[in-house]
Amino acid sequence: AAGRMGAGQVLLVLLATAAVMPSKDPLLNVCMDAKHHKTQPGPEGMLHAQCSPWKDNACCTANTTAEAHRDQSNLYNFNWNHCGVMPPKCKRHFIQDTCLYECSPNLGPWIDQVDSSWRRERILHVPLCKEDCEEWWEDCKDSVTCKENWHKGWNWATGTNRCPWGSMCRPFSHVFPRPKDLCEKIWSNSYRYTTERRGSGRCIQMWFDPAQGNPNVVVAKYYAWKKRSSPAWVEGATPATDAAAGALPQAVLVLLPLVLVVLPGGVGSCGSL
Repeated sequence: AAGRMGAGQVLLVLLATAAVMPSKDPLLNVCMDAKHHKTQPGPEGMLHAQCSPWKDNACCTANTTAEAHRDQSNLYNFNWNHCGVMPPKCKRHFIQDTCLYECSPNLGPWIDQVDSSWRRERILHVPLCKEDCEEWWEDCKDSVTCKENWHKGWNWATGTNRCPWGSMCRPFSHVFPRPKDLCEKIWSNSYRYTTERRGSGRCIQMWFDPAQGNPNVVVAKYYAWKKRSSPAWVEGATPATDAAAGALPQAVLVLLPLVLVVLPGGVGSCGSL
């Protein structure tokens, strides 16, 4: 009897533990399936310069971040200086954009399947904070480019991107009249311009102080919950209550029969077994 009681108590503990620990969310703390990404996020001792905010939990390696800072990067053979030298105040935004893309484990809600020779997944419509987008545009408005969408349409004859025949180099402010145009069009809608502010918990920050923690963690949680939401859900549900509710039935289904069998005097008087 004592043995049965001990086993029953253990199973009750397991049941309680499983009930409060939801299964891993496939939209949270993940790396996309792309050219340079790790399969799982994790700590990196040394991430280069602007990519260092992600060192505690990153989808990139130190080598990837070093390449992200080069004018002629080996990551994609992409040259920022296709219409003359890009000023440093503008270039730093593109480096930061690259760091976010390569390193962030918080882009799961916006990962989209893609049929490409160099990646199977991309990001689509990531809600970028107002300040991040507008500062990017402000610092780059006097820089020069020949294309609106930098994902495609380049002349790659020399092995790196050059302006296509017939295109003209023009100021960013002509190619992208508003911050929204820059952030949404340059990487074929990878980003979505928002009026949400940094710290709101509703937009992804390219720039943040790691000493204050990574603000994009809570943003990803909010949008993961929102993405799973449906009209069938009870109105007023919150991410926390939904996660707990989703975990409890699964735990009960798996462990409750075992508890009933082992506990003395359980339903059906199974103790004789």
